[in-house]
Amino acid sequence: MIKLVAIDLDGTLLNSKKEISLRNKETLKKAKAAGIKVVICTGRPLKAIHHILEELNLEEAGDYSVTFNGGLVQKNDTAEIMEKKALTLDEVKRIYEVVQPLALPLDVISDGIVLQLPSVNESLYAKANPVLTFEKAELSDLTEDMIFNKCISAAEAEFLDNQSLKFPKELYDEFEIIKSRDILLEFMPKGVTKAYGIELLAKDLGIKQSEIMAIGDEENDLPMIEYAKIGVAMKNAVPMIKVAATVETDTNENDGVAKAIEKYILEPLGMN
Repeated sequence: MIKLVAIDLDGTLLNSKKEISLRNKETLKKAKAAGIKVVICTGRPLKAIHHILEELNLEEAGDYSVTFNGGLVQKNDTAEIMEKKALTLDEVKRIYEVVQPLALPLDVISDGIVLQLPSVNESLYAKANPVLTFEKAELSDLTEDMIFNKCISAAEAEFLDNQSLKFPKELYDEFEIIKSRDILLEFMPKGVTKAYGIELLAKDLGIKQSEIMAIGDEENDLPMIEYAKIGVAMKNAVPMIKVAATVETDTNENDGVAKAIEKYILEPLGMN
């Protein structure tokens, strides 16, 4: 029996208008009412998804989110951090030393503030996540006592893909480097993935791996799709997700999340 469902946002729960369909909304509320832990699992910080959690009635005691691609596990009602793993200052400098000569912009997320380091090309991250707070910063402004949740390079998709091919191989040994959208390349501490965050939360809640379902569409969802007992690929998912998934559901435009939850969680409970 599935007790926890981890759900990605963009391309999964949200449609192209960044909205949650009525069917998705009602199905998630049914799942929560049945005692299922509905966990938003995203690369965004908690402050950037408050409106989504509110819309889904997921801001009560006992509601949790996995944010920063697994870097933080938090309680939704109080924002209390249950689990955390972040980058060091030296690691941020290492990433910047690689991307800066390649004309790739670099934004550093520090506890919900986006620090934008100097670059010859403007970062597209503010356009992708306008609800966040952005500040210009020099590398020298960063200090050891600051929290660095992740780094993001946001650029036109073709340019980003071409330039990332020039990264030294060792960089992939040092960090988790993943695409979360076609214009977003994210750098996380080694070992930190959505699966990592879900596993920590499940352990805290006493939930087994065999009791977890995960739904996603993009490269950064791959670890959780592979980790979950039921890994669900959206019909609009990238090929690697479809290959790794246990099952495939409909697209994010056609209530794919609701259809998966109805079939694999609610129906076995006799609720559909």
